Amino acid sequence: MSQALPDPAAELGSRSSRDQPLSRDPAVVEHPGAAAALVQPAATIVLVSNGPGELSTWVRPLAQELHRLLPLRPRDPQAPCSLQLLLVPCPNATGEEARVAKGWGLFNRVLPAGRFWWLLLRPGRHGPWPRQGVVVFLGGDQFWTVLLSARLGYRHLTYAEWVVRWPQWNDRIATMGPKAARRLAPRWRGRNVVVGDLMADLSASLQQDSGLPQGEWVALLPGSKRAKLQVGVPFLLEAADRLAARRPGCRFVLPVAPTTSVAELLAYASPANPIARFFSSRQPQRQGDGLVTAAGTVIRLLEVHPAHGPLSQCRLALTTVGANTAELGALGLPMIVLVPTQHLHVMQAWDGWMGLLARLPLARRLLGVALTAWRMRHRGFLAWPNISAGRAVVPERVGAITPDQIAAEAADWLDHPERLAAMRADLRSLRGRPGAVASLAALVRELLPPGPVA
Repeated sequence: MSQALPDPAAELGSRSSRDQPLSRDPAVVEHPGAAAALVQPAATIVLVSNGPGELSTWVRPLAQELHRLLPLRPRDPQAPCSLQLLLVPCPNATGEEARVAKGWGLFNRVLPAGRFWWLLLRPGRHGPWPRQGVVVFLGGDQFWTVLLSARLGYRHLTYAEWVVRWPQWNDRIATMGPKAARRLAPRWRGRNVVVGDLMADLSASLQQDSGLPQGEWVALLPGSKRAKLQVGVPFLLEAADRLAARRPGCRFVLPVAPTTSVAELLAYASPANPIARFFSSRQPQRQGDGLVTAAGTVIRLLEVHPAHGPLSQCRLALTTVGANTAELGALGLPMIVLVPTQHLHVMQAWDGWMGLLARLPLARRLLGVALTAWRMRHRGFLAWPNISAGRAVVPERVGAITPDQIAAEAADWLDHPERLAAMRADLRSLRGRPGAVASLAALVRELLPPGPVA
């Protein structure tokens, strides 16, 4: 490992290579005010992340808190410190993360994942980079931030849910809970602070101000990645039709992930999606702020992100696996987690070596069935609340499930509000105390040099 991490001083090169003019690389998204600042910042904070779930639930809250705590560019163009976002390679990323993050107006510069390796090789090409800074890990492979902090000569902080991979190369460590802290070797525990779950800080005001009229609302969350949307959109549209037939008063909302669009959702429900032909629902029509299925079911679209307010007012959610289960759990929203395995495309949404094999055209058909059978036989919990609790807090339905089966189960839950209330209480008990975002921001500030935070 010592060869993988050269001496940062030797790697950084001369000062002049880091003080080149701002890059004009079209892949790099700079805030409009970045070029207008005549005086370069003395320090910078670089948040490192990967997929859409981490961006919305970890990166955005921390960035907002850092702006509240410190004068930072781009919101304060003359501040001595800037805030930047670096996206790292991730097989489950959508490719839209940089565009979404740019729209928040929180970052002086957003570097897409495709520039990560070039940044390590030639940081001056994406410069200038201040001599001092902090790199914060918020998703992806923890080793990427080890490399980046060594390359730039910056201090390093990792936020870890379950395990810290490289404690020896972290100046500070922030863990979600005591389980992750106990996994640290005794000699590294002095660097660690248990800050709590970043998801516990979802704004109470957002949850209360929903904008939804009264009703029995059910949320449909088909996912944010292509592999999940291919199955999730037609599956959930049919499930909504069948649930509406069982409970005519039921109403539906569908949050549109920032990394997709209504046009893409319509395409996934059309004959252009080969999976759609296996479901009875047909391509819905856009009508006002929602969709109307061929069976007449109205589905209201939520195009404001994050949609915590409307979601918190729902009785139940039908959702795919992923970071959205953590978000729903933090909102205390009862859910049924769905993993239909009858279509091999769903394998492409999985992480690790199975997902990589399933992406190979020749191996997909040969290995898909075997991998699915093996994965289902040896799987642990898939939904975040169940992983966190180590028990089945929310139901996970994995296998050759059908929309009619899920509609029947959803109707049964809605018929028993006391069971939904018990699940909601169980989810809330897992959230932990608010304050994790503020605690993590305080650690970041602690690692900055005195000048930029004075």
